[in-house]
Amino acid sequence: MLSSLFISLAGSAIFLYGKKQQSLRYLGTGLVMCVFPYFVTSMPGLWGTEALIVGGLYGWGRLWPE
Repeated sequence: MLSSLFISLAGSAIFLYGKKQQSLRYLGTGLVMCVFPYFVTSMPGLWGTEALIVGGLYGWGRLWPE
């Protein structure tokens, strides 16, 4: 439960950053991070999905910089 709260909090921070920077990349990532803890129930699945999302954001930024 605490992990879900932490991930959603980080997602809302990324969402607000994307809103401020007007970046669809960060807006989408933050939105997904806020919503997906409601659908993933296992702890390894939660952190694994989080790692994929953050890794995808990092890779997206390295391959296609703004």
